[in-house]
Amino acid sequence: MAKLTLVFAVVLIALGLIGFIGTGSAHPTALIPAVLGLLLGIFGALAITPNEGRRKLFMHINVTLGLLGFLGTVMGLVQWFQMLAGAAVKNPPATESKAAMALICLIYVALCVRSFIAARRTRLV
Repeated sequence: MAKLTLVFAVVLIALGLIGFIGTGSAHPTALIPAVLGLLLGIFGALAITPNEGRRKLFMHINVTLGLLGFLGTVMGLVQWFQMLAGAAVKNPPATESKAAMALICLIYVALCVRSFIAARRTRLV
């Protein structure tokens, strides 16, 4: 799961850079996904270790970051669905970026939880 975390980190960094460059480099808040991706990348790299305790610690930090990323952007996902239904939103590119980050973080957290459950089941057997 630690290597998959690095993939999600790269995706979030790319999302942040695309959002920042796509808005004419005028809105530094567009880099928030990149910052989250950088943190996931750092802790994901630290989780690649044979030490089980250390790996568990850093993966739990990563899933917490992913959950915080989702909770912080879930309203963007709601606004995106409203935008698709025809409602006007204040800043469509920001809404799309927040919705993308929310979906990426939700998928990441779901995969982490599934991995944690599988690891626990394996340990109990």
